[in-house]
Amino acid sequence: MPNDKVTSLDVAKRAGVSQSAVSRVFTKGASASQKTVEKVKKAAADLGYRPNVLARSLITGRSRIIGLVVAYLDNYFYPDAMEKLSNALQERGYHVMIFMASNTTENIESIVDDMLDYQVDGIVAASVSMSSNLADRCASAGIPLVFFNRSQVGENLSCVTSDNFAGGQKVAKFLTSHAPKRIGYIAGWEGASTQRDREAGFIAGLKSANLSLHSRTVGNFHTDQARQAALDMFTKTDHPDAVFVANDHMAFAVMDVLRSDLAKHVPNDVKLVGFDDVPPAAWPAYDLTTVRQPANRMVAETVTLLMETIEDGAPHPRTIEIDGPLIIRGSAPDPKG
Repeated sequence: MPNDKVTSLDVAKRAGVSQSAVSRVFTKGASASQKTVEKVKKAAADLGYRPNVLARSLITGRSRIIGLVVAYLDNYFYPDAMEKLSNALQERGYHVMIFMASNTTENIESIVDDMLDYQVDGIVAASVSMSSNLADRCASAGIPLVFFNRSQVGENLSCVTSDNFAGGQKVAKFLTSHAPKRIGYIAGWEGASTQRDREAGFIAGLKSANLSLHSRTVGNFHTDQARQAALDMFTKTDHPDAVFVANDHMAFAVMDVLRSDLAKHVPNDVKLVGFDDVPPAAWPAYDLTTVRQPANRMVAETVTLLMETIEDGAPHPRTIEIDGPLIIRGSAPDPKG
C-alpha cells in the first residue's frame, strides 16, 4: 500500500484496535497501554504509516509549535538555554521554530507577523523587547507570550529572568571585599533590562559600601565593542584594578585584551567578574569568576507559564526572578584565601 494513502484507520484495522487508540499512541503524553503501543507501532511500521501533523493541527486548532525569537546566538548562554527549552517543550509534545531578530521595532514586528502566520501556540521572546502594541496583538490572538532573560513593564506580560539586580549587588559586595582602589564597569546594550538591572544592582552595592564607580564604558554585548571598551578603559594611567563586565561573552574579550594587548595580569593587576557562567567560564584559559544564571530553572518556569495558558486555559501573567549564585574562580579569587 503506498505511503500517501495509508491512514490511521488502516493502522487501526491492522492492529485490531480503535482509530482513537492509534491517535493516542501517536500523541505525546496521551494514555495507551504498552501492549496497544506495540501493536500500533508494528502495524504502522508494516504499512509505512506516519501521522500527518499538519492535518491533525487543522482538526485540533493546535499546531504544537512554539515560536522562539532570539537576537543573540554568539553568546554561549542562548544556544545552551534554547537547547534546554527545546528539549523541555519536546517532552510536552511541542516543537520550537526559531526566528532570528535584531533589536529594531520594524524587524521584530515583521517576525511576530510571521510567527502568527505559522499559527504558533505560544511565543518565547529571548533577548529581545517588544512594543506594547505587539504584546497586545499576541494577547488578542490568544497566543501566550513569555519574555526569557528580559523583563518588560506592562499588564498581562510574563517574564522569566535571573535576579539581575541582586546579582549586581553580589558582584559589588565581592569586589569591594578586595579593597580595590578603582572599580570599573563595562555595560551591555543599554536598551536591555538585563543590562540596566545588573548595573543598578552593582551601583547600589557600591553605594552601600560608601564607594562609587570610577570608570564606565559600553560593550553592547558584542565581542568587538567589548574589546574596544576595554582598550578605552585600561589604556588610561589611572585604570581600574577591579572591573565588572555585564556578561561573560564580553568578559572573555576584555580578559583577552588585558592579557594579550596590554600585558596586564588577571587577577594581580585587574580583578575581573562576569555574568552568566557559560561553559567557557570554567575553562582554565579563562577561569572566570561570574554570577551563574540558573538556566534550568528559568527554562522550567518559562514552560510552566506557556502551558498554563495553552493547556490549562488559565493564564497568570507574572514576572519571575530567580536568584543565581556567585561562582568564584581565578579571575577574582576569594580574598579570604
